[in-house]
Amino acid sequence: MNLMSGTYYWPATFPSPPSYPQLEENLECDVLIVGGGSSASQCAYYLADSGLKVAVIEKGKIGSGSTSSNTALIQYSGEKMFTNLANSFGKEYISRHLALLQEAINEIESASAVTEIDCEFCRRDSLYSASCGEDVESLRKEYEFLKEQGLKVDFLSKEEIEEKYPFSREAAIYSFGDGELNPFKFTHALIEYAAKKGVQIFENTEMNGHHVDPQTGRVILSTTSGQSISAGKIIFACGYEGIDLKKEKQVSFVSTYTVTTRPVPDLTFWYNQTLLWETARPYLYMRTTADNRIIIGGLDDNTPYPEDRDSKLIHKRDKLIEEFNKMFPSIHVEPEYHLAAFYGGTVDGLPIIGKYEEYPNSYFLMGFGDNGTVYSQMLAKIIAEEIKTGNSPDLKLYLNDRPLVAKK
Repeated sequence: MNLMSGTYYWPATFPSPPSYPQLEENLECDVLIVGGGSSASQCAYYLADSGLKVAVIEKGKIGSGSTSSNTALIQYSGEKMFTNLANSFGKEYISRHLALLQEAINEIESASAVTEIDCEFCRRDSLYSASCGEDVESLRKEYEFLKEQGLKVDFLSKEEIEEKYPFSREAAIYSFGDGELNPFKFTHALIEYAAKKGVQIFENTEMNGHHVDPQTGRVILSTTSGQSISAGKIIFACGYEGIDLKKEKQVSFVSTYTVTTRPVPDLTFWYNQTLLWETARPYLYMRTTADNRIIIGGLDDNTPYPEDRDSKLIHKRDKLIEEFNKMFPSIHVEPEYHLAAFYGGTVDGLPIIGKYEEYPNSYFLMGFGDNGTVYSQMLAKIIAEEIKTGNSPDLKLYLNDRPLVAKK
């Protein structure tokens, strides 16, 4: 899958990351993680102290896939409002989902604290604003739901927004305690942490087939360079490229665009450097970085063709800068990095743990959606718990055959 093109900011922040060998001999392990991006590193992190023999294979270099284009706004809210999700799945179902998302953000913070590489994790508040007057009522209902669930949120009026920001919106939910990080460093930090705990990491090691041994029930995976890996369990945590292995009817893709500016000398104009996004679809979002750059993203396009996606990149880059200037007219920003990428989401608004008959003893981690880093942290913990103990009560919430109608 042609995932993305353009120029990438995150790898430039960590030009000499740790490297790992290529697999050169046959391997046996209890758990094999296929992939070397954010979700794979999160799985490796949770299995590092399990006492199991764990290995990770990545076909290229660690963090070289969608991790390099991940804008890493660490939020519990996603593209579908929780009120809408509750209508589809039931209030109890979504209350648990929301609690797990909050827990995942705390887990990301904890993981960032115990690793040796600085992941640039920082707690940030979020401003989720109504893009037009018609969206105010649904935004208020969402606020009331979040408040009822015990979330620390405020509902800001137009006047309160204008007091804090140089732009105006009819209303907004102000959420406390979200976050931001450097996803490339985070991935390398978790992989390095796992490696030091005994997890075997192999780069430039690509699978090209697998089957189940009928006598042992173990999964036998082959690599393009001729090695064989025998594993008790496999986690396919290879991001969007996992769809090349197993098509999932609930997953769909659009094209999205991102600009990262040159450093801005003064960010005092930006109230609390909040994460910014809106109710419009497609929506714009913005965040700052540890070195005072601004990441502006959005303007999603429905095209599924890489050539069409990429042909619009320069126009979208300029449009994103223009939209930023409308919100912050006194600030001059210059783009330094810009990219176009495929962005995957799910039809029903929840991430997926795929378990399929044709892939026995295997899990597909599909943390797809606009807060994929949080989703993946949550799903990685659930999968690791299932492998370590034989049971995770939350697994059923995210299985590919989960209920698609409201549950009482």
